[in-house]
Amino acid sequence: MKKGSAEDDAMGPSKVHSVNSLSYEQAVQELEAIVRRLEGDAFTLEESVKAFERGEALRSHCEALLNAAEARIEKIKLSSKGEVLGTAPLDPPNETQTRTKEPSET
Repeated sequence: MKKGSAEDDAMGPSKVHSVNSLSYEQAVQELEAIVRRLEGDAFTLEESVKAFERGEALRSHCEALLNAAEARIEKIKLSSKGEVLGTAPLDPPNETQTRTKEPSET
């Protein structure tokens, strides 16, 4: 039986819920560590499945953070006259997707 490590602990069920609290850089670093260990054949089959699930959660989190950054960058737009307007806070994704025209826009 192999010794436990910090990386082993990182894949415990209680840690899966903490993915959303990680920065992009932290999530990528953990994902890279999981990939290295999977490539090195350091996991049992069950540990490999758990690592894959954790990796998928990390990948999804990174994608969401990148999408949010992209949306924020897209918010830095020009006015109709080509002048920089600055930045605006991001709308929560569910509001952006379901938002309809404002009464003043109709």
